[in-house]
Amino acid sequence: MNMDDIFSQFGDIFGGGGGGFSGFGGFGGGGGQRRVKGSNLRIRVSLTLEEIANGTEKKIKVKRKVQAEGTTYKTCSTCNGTGQVTRITNTILGRMQTASPCTACGGAGQTIDKKPADADAHGLKVKEETVTIKIPAGVEDGMQLKVSHKGNEAPGNGIPGDLLVAIEEKPHPSLQREGDNLHYDLYISYSEAVLGASREIDTVSGKVRIKIDEGVQSGKILRLRGKGISNINGYGKGDLLVHVNVWTPKVLNKEQKEFFEKMATDDNFQPNPEKSDKSFFEKVKDMFS
Repeated sequence: MNMDDIFSQFGDIFGGGGGGFSGFGGFGGGGGQRRVKGSNLRIRVSLTLEEIANGTEKKIKVKRKVQAEGTTYKTCSTCNGTGQVTRITNTILGRMQTASPCTACGGAGQTIDKKPADADAHGLKVKEETVTIKIPAGVEDGMQLKVSHKGNEAPGNGIPGDLLVAIEEKPHPSLQREGDNLHYDLYISYSEAVLGASREIDTVSGKVRIKIDEGVQSGKILRLRGKGISNINGYGKGDLLVHVNVWTPKVLNKEQKEFFEKMATDDNFQPNPEKSDKSFFEKVKDMFS
């Protein structure tokens, strides 16, 4: 039952002339004859992060009820095609007029005249149809899109229901999404941290090469502006935040161990952070600014 059905219970009390619940998902239109609406269909579509970032178009096979070929309808003799029956009740406040769906036609205003053998009692049959769904860039997991009039059809001159598309985001092997921003963990060796390096990383628009400055500190965040996800409301693109992690070897041979034992007393290898070297909390603050 939808909101149209709920408010239609009040009938002519508020001058709506509506009816009550319909098994086809409600009524459309206002005043005069009410048009029955077909029920909605729901499907789930899984998208990669690349498809979400750039927008995509999907062709989905959907089984929906449509009016069977050869089905004909005639005006309901009970409600004369209005789809509703008016009743007048005497109350202590006077005469009150209410309206409710016609039970003979289910509120459609029409009844079956002729139908093929493979159609149901409402003159409908299931048909598989390919529906094209345009998905804008920036959708999020759990978001629901609506494709109008691609749900089940209604009998007679009713309005087709809608196709509701639930978005499911597939996990990416190396990128993590946070709103419109993306995060990438880049692990470099101790030698690369000391001497600098050039590394290739993943983005939603393909691989890019970035430069790692010599003497980079573990935990440094490199911001690649505009390499994130497009905002669904059109407010530009997010950023790609590259988190630099210096990988410390767990096992050393004799020669390597002797080298680092000598460096342990070298002043150049002692921690000496400068004012420009931000703390962890400052980095987090900058990340969300």
